[in-house]
Amino acid sequence: MVVMTRTNLEVKERIRGVILTSMGLERLEEAKEEAEYKENRGNRFTLEALSERMNLSVDTVMKIFACEVGVDKRTLKLCFSSFDLILEPLDFYKPELPPRTPRVDKRLISEPELPKGQVPLKSDFYIERSPIESNCYKTILQPGSLIRLKAPRRMGKSSLMIRIINHGIKNGCHGVYLNLQLADKDLFQDLDKFLQWFCANVSLALQLPNRVSDYWDTIFGSKMSCKFYFEEYILANLKQPLVLGLDDVDRLFRYPDLADDFFALLRAWHEEGKNRELWQKLRLVVVHSSEVYIPLNMNQSPFNVGLPIELPMLSPEQVQDLAKRYQLNWSLEEVTKLMDLVGGNPYLLRLALYHIYRADVTLDQLLTTSPLSPQHIYQEHLQRQLRYVEQDPRLVEALAKVMLGQEPLKLDVVQSIKLQSLGLINLQGTKITFGCLLYQQYFQQYFQSVNSLTA
Repeated sequence: MVVMTRTNLEVKERIRGVILTSMGLERLEEAKEEAEYKENRGNRFTLEALSERMNLSVDTVMKIFACEVGVDKRTLKLCFSSFDLILEPLDFYKPELPPRTPRVDKRLISEPELPKGQVPLKSDFYIERSPIESNCYKTILQPGSLIRLKAPRRMGKSSLMIRIINHGIKNGCHGVYLNLQLADKDLFQDLDKFLQWFCANVSLALQLPNRVSDYWDTIFGSKMSCKFYFEEYILANLKQPLVLGLDDVDRLFRYPDLADDFFALLRAWHEEGKNRELWQKLRLVVVHSSEVYIPLNMNQSPFNVGLPIELPMLSPEQVQDLAKRYQLNWSLEEVTKLMDLVGGNPYLLRLALYHIYRADVTLDQLLTTSPLSPQHIYQEHLQRQLRYVEQDPRLVEALAKVMLGQEPLKLDVVQSIKLQSLGLINLQGTKITFGCLLYQQYFQQYFQSVNSLTA
């Protein structure tokens, strides 16, 4: 017979442990976020920084925030006190039984989101590429600032943009996010209609009544009417600065005349901010996937002023950090194997880690499965890339040349830029290669299957 002394009971309780409730996790997350903005310029604390701050191991920190495995109550007290919080009874609960495999309360788990589009602001799976974020956060608070974000698709531009806008909002600015993919095609055929759509959408986002018709005057023309609308209505009615984020502006490259007028307008507004206090309220963030391949007047282009940011691929160390957030204790060797397949593309990496975390696939299976397989985790993404390419027979021809790899390889400049914007190829001087091994394998097998059908 075992005599249950007080010591025995304490040991039993430690084995069982306690887990944060949704209320407790929310309190902790809010305190952490506030500390990040006050002490770390808005940059998220790394796991190592949290470990040092709480005087707890990295594994223990991960257990606390995952809300899956019980930890000692005193450990939670240490965690909360590191952010000047007092652990309250409603912040945690004790599992009814101490099973060998920790019981999971699905209602209290913050599951990794399926990687698709922007990484949510509250997500733990956004990896910062220091010092890019801190430089952007600092710049956007400067009067009349302009930030240009460029990188191929799925590299995290929109995710960074919403964080820049959010940083502005947290520092007293108004914030508007406008994606040009939302504009109907017919708007790009008429500058007047496009600028009215642009003004009306900014008004809507700011919860201001649409008064476009009051400020539009055919005598002054579209660009001056648009300027009057911003100057005399939008900016004049805002007591705080406006951070305006324009996503997918390279959609305008297909309409050179419209692009020339609209980009000249943005450049003029930026120049106004150097001399006029009213226009210093406007801070612009412009996002595009490709190089500017249309001719623009250098003195009227917004693409040679402001802070230029080109997002790099993730490093092996950053990928290892990302793997930890998916509760994968990977070595650099395992990280390297995945990066050999998809490079440092954040989206492709997150999608792989998400499915590996869910046990949908193993790393070895991912590395050995044919990209043409219907069960391949990248099948939907690869087919989407293929549809982009097939829309223009010249892109198919250009990609076929890359596949042959004959030197010297000469491609049309515009086609090269379009393929690069999709992340399908890398341009390094005169050398052209596939963006990653996954794309090379997929299109190699695709072209082989096409040739076999036509043979």
